[in-house]
Amino acid sequence: MRRIAVAGAGPAGLSAAQELRRLGYDGELVMVGAERHRPYRRPPLSKEYLLPGAGGVELPGAADLGASWLLGQPATGLDLPGRRLLRGRLPPVAYDGLVIATGVRARGLPGSDALPGVVTLRGLDDARRLRAALATRPRVVIAGAGFVGSELAATLRTLGLPVTLVGSGRVPLRRPLGERVGAIVAGLHRAHGVDLRLGRRVRAATGGGRVERVHLDDGTVLPADLLVPALGAEPEVDWLRGSGLRLDGGVVVDRWGLAAPGVAAAGDVARWPSSLLGGRTTRVEHYSNAVGQGAHAARALLGVGGRFDPVPSFWCHLYGHRLQSVGLTGAGYETRLVAAEPDGRFLAEYRRDDRVVGAVTAGFLRRLPDYRKLITKEYA
Repeated sequence: MRRIAVAGAGPAGLSAAQELRRLGYDGELVMVGAERHRPYRRPPLSKEYLLPGAGGVELPGAADLGASWLLGQPATGLDLPGRRLLRGRLPPVAYDGLVIATGVRARGLPGSDALPGVVTLRGLDDARRLRAALATRPRVVIAGAGFVGSELAATLRTLGLPVTLVGSGRVPLRRPLGERVGAIVAGLHRAHGVDLRLGRRVRAATGGGRVERVHLDDGTVLPADLLVPALGAEPEVDWLRGSGLRLDGGVVVDRWGLAAPGVAAAGDVARWPSSLLGGRTTRVEHYSNAVGQGAHAARALLGVGGRFDPVPSFWCHLYGHRLQSVGLTGAGYETRLVAAEPDGRFLAEYRRDDRVVGAVTAGFLRRLPDYRKLITKEYA
């Protein structure tokens, strides 16, 4: 291959590019990114980046790739037969190999996104706007009690700000962690002064020129100076519609990581067949997966990779607790609390058909390697 293009200049795209160079690829490398920034770490944007004295988030190694960087110029289409990455009115990028790593886009709050004081946190520019807004000591309402919403609530309480967290489920993080672990998280939020409004949705934000009130679906009106929608994300695949690639809640790849001959996909945008799910496809929106799958995509393009079938993992920080997982977790599995301490430390395991498929913990991290071995052995 004489030219490889990477659509998406985030952690997955950078990991793919670095692995290509590590494996000896010395051809042309073109990095196409929607944002104007070089690759950076996203996890800190809802945590330490918002705190006083926060450092930078740029990932190392981008300057050493010998790549052409086309930043602030998103891919708008794919000519698969012609092997061209389209960029609207800009010249297309011809390629011999392609890595699709365009990630996800955050869901906003329809009808309120344009109102000053509404900040949807997805990228670095969003985080900078949010950090500037926090300097005025606002009353904050967060719409969505998933990972971003929960981490953001914990960070803002560290700053001493009044925070209301609105979630549609009975507990925070119900979908990714299940009811029993979600109840523990709810207890952590309440113990640190978060006003939890569960089983509710934010309908709108109103005010005289900027946010002053947040309206819930039960008629409650909350006073607020800042509203942060944290309503999840959607795979960034609209630009691929009509390309001929299989799109099903992401870009579907085979067990080797290829979406088509000479085309790989990696990171938040990619769906792959998982042996943990009996061959059904899954998609994981976590940093460690983006890095691992990005490197695998590079190997797949060069024909030196094996099957991509990891045991997923994630981590999350809440009020001094590091939540870490291995395998599959969430409301769709039977949950068993192995340990639960009054200070918020816990260990939970998840089962399907009476077989362990995952575990999550805060405070019992030494137990996770044993679970990884068990899961790997069960589904090898």
